[in-house]
Amino acid sequence: MAPISDKFYAIVAGVGPGTGRSVAYRFALHYPVVLLARHPESFNDVVVRINKAGGRAIGISTDATDQDSLAAAFEIISKEWKDLQLAAAIYNVRTYGRSSRKPFLELKLDDLESNLKSTLNGLFTFAQFVVPLLQKSVASSPKSPTLIVTGATASLRGSKEWAAIAPAKSGARILTQSLAREFGPTGIHVAHVVVDGGIDVPDAEHANRNDATPDGKISPYAIAESYWSLHAQDRSGFTQEIDLRPFNERF
Repeated sequence: MAPISDKFYAIVAGVGPGTGRSVAYRFALHYPVVLLARHPESFNDVVVRINKAGGRAIGISTDATDQDSLAAAFEIISKEWKDLQLAAAIYNVRTYGRSSRKPFLELKLDDLESNLKSTLNGLFTFAQFVVPLLQKSVASSPKSPTLIVTGATASLRGSKEWAAIAPAKSGARILTQSLAREFGPTGIHVAHVVVDGGIDVPDAEHANRNDATPDGKISPYAIAESYWSLHAQDRSGFTQEIDLRPFNERF
């Protein structure tokens, strides 16, 4: 592992078996990383692997959609890494997904509210914590301080039986646009990534997607590389949104 920054760090909120951990590994090549997830088992092995490889990582059990829980997490960060500034923040918290994919008349209001909390409300709360920290890094960070938000096909399209999910995902996309327009001129790069396809993780419900063709699902490492590329962009050419899909995915 190349020498990592002794001045800046990155945060990844939402560390599952695919995108979150791959993004953590990629950013850990350059920065100390903080991993936020509800359950320690989501990040423990990632933290161990990064630290064994010569990087620096800490994991904090956090409900990234809850203001008090996030406040406690950032208090820990400010004590553990008081001499570091925030360079990049990734919001990758999942929706409630499968449990609320059902016919509209079978849905309850709670299904919608659960997805709004994890996706839209959660991003709103997370951004209010990280944007002030990113602002402090604008003058000194070699790369533009960056907030990246993980989106999905439902960010753009309301498919059948996605009535409880699509409003939350599309709302997060619009919020990201608003943040980009407000804070981009101050030097903060805000980007939304539409992950339009199944992610190649073990035991995924879409294991046979695209006829199980090699590369017919999105490699989480490819996603992570795209996230890093967004962070590394020169501010003379910011990208506000990209979409990622396998070569043979219909769209």
